[in-house]
Amino acid sequence: MDLSSISGVASEYLKDTIQKGSEYETGDKSFQNVLQSAVQMLEETNTLQNYAEEAEIQFALGYTTNTHDLRIAQEKANIALQYTVAVRDKVIEAYKEIMNMQM
Repeated sequence: MDLSSISGVASEYLKDTIQKGSEYETGDKSFQNVLQSAVQMLEETNTLQNYAEEAEIQFALGYTTNTHDLRIAQEKANIALQYTVAVRDKVIEAYKEIMNMQM
């Protein structure tokens, strides 16, 4: 499953997430595993967002002057957020499709 076409962005974060997701495809497909994976993804996204915010504050206060590290932290956080939003949208789309099924 190629997820790099979600936003036209490829990154190590997406590759790692794909590899982690493939472990669930061959293993137990219980709801608990899916929910745990979603929670871990949210925690990783939150961590990256917090790190980027801290890097921005450090740069604004003049403690660091390396713009490359700041931009890298911002991009990692942005890509993680885009991926999380894309997954959320797909989950909502699947939910709506299930709700529209006739019994």
